[in-house]
Amino acid sequence: MPQAAKNSSRTTKTKNPTALDLLKADHAEVKKLFQQFEKSKKAEDAEGMQQIAMAACKALEIHAQIEEEIFYPALREAAEDADDTLDEAEVEHSHVKELVAQIQESQPGDELFEARVKVLSEYVQHHVEEEESTIFSKARKADVDLAEIGEQLQARKEELGGDEELDIEALAGRGQSSGRNGQRATR
Repeated sequence: MPQAAKNSSRTTKTKNPTALDLLKADHAEVKKLFQQFEKSKKAEDAEGMQQIAMAACKALEIHAQIEEEIFYPALREAAEDADDTLDEAEVEHSHVKELVAQIQESQPGDELFEARVKVLSEYVQHHVEEEESTIFSKARKADVDLAEIGEQLQARKEELGGDEELDIEALAGRGQSSGRNGQRATR
């Protein structure tokens, strides 16, 4: 009997992530990318900064898109008190998208590149804090199947190319182990 109990708990841990699990994992990944950007900036690794900034921008674009296409509409339908909060989240997304576009059109050494990445990081941190406390709380209380939405989010994320596993440490670490590859960020 104890063996059966162990096996059932193992399968519980390996089940598909819920919508909230998936979105939290995205939040954690982007947070790590911003931390690695700061390390590359400190090491004056322009190539690392560029790669990390582009990876963060791609991750944020995909994350915002799956939230706007799947998660937010499902929550609007299921939770009567979520409209104002979701409206605010969509406004925050529009500001994030604007900064993402500006970053994607620039590179380290360009005027305001580092400032834009820093402000994007701050916007995202604020958005994540609100989303994980307020919106996720409403989702837990709503009559919504978070497992089913999680599956939809994951499938859409894969369609958009967001299923690629990022080696965040390697993005920043590669420039530090082999010097700066002759590239210094200009200020």
